[in-house]
Amino acid sequence: MRYELAVREAAELGEGPTWDPVAGRLIWVDILSSRIHTYAPGTGRRTVLATEQHVGAAKPRARGGLVVNLRDGIGAYGPEGGFRWLLREPVAGRRGNDAAVAPDGALWAGTMRYDEAPGGGSLTRLAPDGTATAVLDGVTVSNGIGWSPDGRLMYYIDTPTRTVDVFDFDGRLPHDRRPFVRIEDGAGCPDGLTVDAEGGVWVALWDGGAVRRYAPDGRLDQVVELPVRRPTACAFGGPDLGDLYITSARAGQAAPHPLAGSLLVVPGAGRGLPGFAYRD
Repeated sequence: MRYELAVREAAELGEGPTWDPVAGRLIWVDILSSRIHTYAPGTGRRTVLATEQHVGAAKPRARGGLVVNLRDGIGAYGPEGGFRWLLREPVAGRRGNDAAVAPDGALWAGTMRYDEAPGGGSLTRLAPDGTATAVLDGVTVSNGIGWSPDGRLMYYIDTPTRTVDVFDFDGRLPHDRRPFVRIEDGAGCPDGLTVDAEGGVWVALWDGGAVRRYAPDGRLDQVVELPVRRPTACAFGGPDLGDLYITSARAGQAAPHPLAGSLLVVPGAGRGLPGFAYRD
């Protein structure tokens, strides 16, 4: 599979690509620059929204606008602008990181410490009614989250473990955590993930310069080699959900590749699952 350049950008820490089918656009963030980017491949239109805090993720809301995982908690932007907090719980030295919306419309939002201190992060479920449930404590870098096509499995990455874990999922909470795949030494660390319509799990490898697809049984069956050293996350988009979009980072590199920080795309990589909007 061959990548193409979708959007040339110099993002410090590009992350969290998400397809918004209503608007026909891809949403992603530059965490350390406090910016939310959108890109409509049908027209080439781009927008940039500056946030007041580092933003780990931005996802569509069912009523329009965005739900965002910020440094001090979770907030919402309305369809015409305007911001309000949904869950504000600032912790010194900690920020929001990757997030995902489950089939029931709940937001799953992760955190991490800036210094990546072991056990300093968490994973929280924010229900559509605003109820917050701490699901995982003691994680280090809470990252990729996704669900199987039938919604009965949940995948999750705590990056320093070098493992993609899988849980049984009852529609609300995960149970019976176990390893799905472990990334071998020298191949990079697992970052963001997405699940395709066949149940394959695509994983971006930070410091690995690649995105891998693992079959539902955990077997490695596809590798997309990339010019950038730090791909961060991936998601299917486009009108038929057939194109794989990949975010990347420039941060922490003395001489990053010229495309580091850009949004890349692999046309016709597969078929993604329809996403979900947060139902607050």
